[in-house]
Amino acid sequence: MSDTTASLGTNAPIQVLIVDDHPVVREGLRSLISAEADMTVAGEAVNGGGAVEACFRLRPTVIVMDLMLPDMSGADAIREICTKSCNAQIIVLTSVAGDEDIYRAIEAGARGFLFKEAVRRELVDAIRAVGRGRRYVSAQAGLRLAEHLPRTELTAREIGVLELIAAGMRNKEIAFQLSLSEATVNAHIKHIFEKLNATDRTHAVTTALRRGLIRL
Repeated sequence: MSDTTASLGTNAPIQVLIVDDHPVVREGLRSLISAEADMTVAGEAVNGGGAVEACFRLRPTVIVMDLMLPDMSGADAIREICTKSCNAQIIVLTSVAGDEDIYRAIEAGARGFLFKEAVRRELVDAIRAVGRGRRYVSAQAGLRLAEHLPRTELTAREIGVLELIAAGMRNKEIAFQLSLSEATVNAHIKHIFEKLNATDRTHAVTTALRRGLIRL
């Protein structure tokens, strides 16, 4: 997927900020990026808050960021960076993501999306593409999105009900927790089953977890 925006000067190195809470991952990315003549590591951060601070302090061209951060979701960190006028382009590099995680990251402002099992060359190509104003979504991420088109969207209330189902609550307990009638809870659960094509409560929860609609 690609669209063109302003490009870098031909001689400007691509300054990359690495955001991941695992030291081994950061070390591997640092080694990979430093080996390329047209890019350099501007800095590193271990969480979302650090990424936001480093973005404004270091002014990188590209941020390579995991979605699973210890202090906030990657999508929230991306949104904060993008809404605060930091001009860095963001690539998500993550190991576990459902189609909804991909949607959220792109909607928040990510320009690229890859999985950590991607070959080293693909990540380098993605950094170059995104650093020069284009989008880069890996084939694997694109297929994951295509599997669930049209997009299934649960309402905030349906997600709340589903999270309480995942926590093991019965309908009567969910109704009490959310100050709803039990009939209303039953209606929400019916809609959840229909949207997720689920046959029972366990099926609905496992589907939602796999797709990134809820987290435990």
